[in-house]
Amino acid sequence: THVAGIVGAVRNNSIGMNGVCENVALMAVRTVPNGDEFDKDVANAIRYVVDNGADIINMSFGKNYSPQKEAVYNAIRYAEENDVLLIAGAGNSAENIDKTINYPNAYYDNSKEKCKTFLAVGATSNRTSESLVAPFSNFGKKKLDIFAPGVQIYSTKPDNTYEFEDGTSMAAPVVAGVAALIKSYFPEITAVQLRELL
Repeated sequence: THVAGIVGAVRNNSIGMNGVCENVALMAVRTVPNGDEFDKDVANAIRYVVDNGADIINMSFGKNYSPQKEAVYNAIRYAEENDVLLIAGAGNSAENIDKTINYPNAYYDNSKEKCKTFLAVGATSNRTSESLVAPFSNFGKKKLDIFAPGVQIYSTKPDNTYEFEDGTSMAAPVVAGVAALIKSYFPEITAVQLRELL
């Protein structure tokens, strides 16, 4: 709910907060049960949203171990082949993901082959006196693509409530919302072009 609000909460209605993009349709898919996500659920969710017309997938989850990563990589490749942009939170372990694996990621089976429609998103701080990078955010010059606000992000919660939350799970939907905004103005833009533009 918090992630969905960041992307597309109704704007300028004097209730709660404004989502990044007002001209957007959201497809909520619960991929993560209570606890860690299962690779089969991640793979099935990616395929489901691709098959049901998504242009952009926001993935606000991640982990350091992926026992069935082939299924996830096959699903990521399926999204790439179908011109879908994948936007993933880079993780909240304050680790250099150039050196420490974080799943999902753009590198097929940790090879040099990279998905051309995948963006890994880190979180920026909300304090100008501190480092731009939020203290919890993963980082990396090679495997992290972009940073977005991820500290004290105010958004929707169940039962018509609103809360502040921190994380790359908050930064990723900021990027997804911007991507959706661009796509709403330029519907013919490809996922590769949209990724490069961002």
